[in-house]
Amino acid sequence: MKRQYSFGFLHASFLVSAVSIILIFLFSCSTKREMVYQHELNRLKDIARSNLMGNIDEFNSYERRPKSDGPYDASNNKEFLVNNIPYFESSNDTLRRVYNYRWWMISKHLRNYYDAQDAKNYWVITEFFGYPAWGSLSGAITCPTAHQFYDVRWLRDPKYLQSYAEYFMLGSASRLNQRENRNFLTHLRRPESVHFSSWMIDGIESFLKIHPDKTWMQKMLPAMENHQHLLDSLFTVKSSGSKTDGMYKILDLYDGMEFSLSAVLGLIESKGPYEIYTDSTWKDLYLGWGTTDKVANTAQAKDSPLAFTQGYPDFYLVRPSVGSYSYGNNQSLYHLYDLEQQNHPSIKVKEKVSHYKAKSTEIQQKFLKTLWNSDDGFFNSFSAGDNAYGARDYEARVRESVGYTPWYFNMIPGRDNKKYEVAWEMFTSEKGFNHHQGMTTAERQHPYYNEQAYAWNGRGWPFQNSVVYKAYANYLRNYKNQITAKDKETLYEQIMKLTRLHGYTHPNIGEWYIPSDGHEFGGQNDYFHSTYPDIIIADLIGFKGTHHNSFQVQPLIPAGKMDYFYLGNLDYHGKTIDIVWKNDWDQDKTGKQSMLCIWVDHVLKATSKALDVKIEVNLD
Repeated sequence: MKRQYSFGFLHASFLVSAVSIILIFLFSCSTKREMVYQHELNRLKDIARSNLMGNIDEFNSYERRPKSDGPYDASNNKEFLVNNIPYFESSNDTLRRVYNYRWWMISKHLRNYYDAQDAKNYWVITEFFGYPAWGSLSGAITCPTAHQFYDVRWLRDPKYLQSYAEYFMLGSASRLNQRENRNFLTHLRRPESVHFSSWMIDGIESFLKIHPDKTWMQKMLPAMENHQHLLDSLFTVKSSGSKTDGMYKILDLYDGMEFSLSAVLGLIESKGPYEIYTDSTWKDLYLGWGTTDKVANTAQAKDSPLAFTQGYPDFYLVRPSVGSYSYGNNQSLYHLYDLEQQNHPSIKVKEKVSHYKAKSTEIQQKFLKTLWNSDDGFFNSFSAGDNAYGARDYEARVRESVGYTPWYFNMIPGRDNKKYEVAWEMFTSEKGFNHHQGMTTAERQHPYYNEQAYAWNGRGWPFQNSVVYKAYANYLRNYKNQITAKDKETLYEQIMKLTRLHGYTHPNIGEWYIPSDGHEFGGQNDYFHSTYPDIIIADLIGFKGTHHNSFQVQPLIPAGKMDYFYLGNLDYHGKTIDIVWKNDWDQDKTGKQSMLCIWVDHVLKATSKALDVKIEVNLD
């Protein structure tokens, strides 16, 4: 028995030792791999930082570019950007270069503004440099605010967007009426904060997903609610029995698209003062600012002064854009009040949760029922049912890029995706919005299509690129059962068209471009009315923040388009996130050793051999 016991003991000892050796070996291999990944992370981070600094020096040397609107200029913008922005490095050098340029451009638009009305300083973000007459007293303009929120939310320091939101929601801009001048062009008095359409509340929610702050959110919620109530009171159709009753309306000008084809078609259909618009005259009367001067001198404008303002028709449209914006804002109020109910439960807050959930559903259902045209397979615009002059409830049968806005806010019910996804066929069609060098704003096959005039009858518009790219990325991630290689190629090529439009030697961003040739941007230099960092971070690489203690990564990069990328130094919920993809980690070995690695505060949290994945990472 002793011999057997001794043999059993020795046998057990051997097994324990063998298992220990195997575990040590596996642990050693795992540790070695992690060391390789960590070494490459450090190397790419150093390269990204070095390239960023070199790019900033170069961009600062450009002549004939607008000076900074705020405190960050050539004397200090390098330190500011290196310490605040997420780094991006890639085998696609053009993407990296334009990404760094756009952050440099953004830094020039951060303005520290002293508000005499409130006797305090605000951080605001400008669109045009200087103080345009159609802007707020601070120089900031509401039209691109949500785009600005989506980009600037990635700065490590949240103070800029917190202050910017306070200026428009709580500050003087929420009270002071937009001043009258030759650029006002409407008879509707309203505060600076709602001078243009926007989805600013949704933008604030997008910021809170990256930089959560329960106390600040609680302070801001009543102001955001008041902001939406103001939009509701000013920009909803009030005509009982009208097809568009209760829906959101806007002038072309105050939707950021001064002259659209849907307005042209409605004006041609109109009687009374707008009879001057016909299929043969509209180009002379509604196609750029010079044409409105002609209208101002007509007998109709002089006889019906309330139908025009300085020759611009007071003709409201129920557009897919503004309806989607209001849906997005109401959805955000629902989400944020739901968070508040979790933090500070009360009957009052619970009622608000129910109210905004129901309000969102009401907007969604009326929108889908009214604006969707099954024959066109698209969301069309209508003239407002309460227009004082001109056609009412007239459907403009033209596809415009604003018809994709519902997907930006995931407004389409998932169960109905098959019904509506036909709209995306026009995105890649040469009859639709696809052109050689960029996306158009109206379908190319329409007889009134025109990319040359200063109007959105076809001319390219980075503002709209930003909306449609996110809408398409949302469609792929949130609606399609299977994302195909062609789907990803489509998104990537569209982003690359916009990227190439910036130019490589001296990157720049302007107000518009010609989609057929794409030689250069026009209108402005270093102009901040669209997104780009967010397109790379959230839409292409697919970093999605949440209100919870987690995030998702789901890249939409086509196979073979990037040998590697690094996105890092990204501040999320107070932690630093780093992401590396490499198609081949060890070129000395045969075959590919592809790996996607994600670190949280320098700890490797997730890996995947495939790039075609959706990874959820918990911060705990």
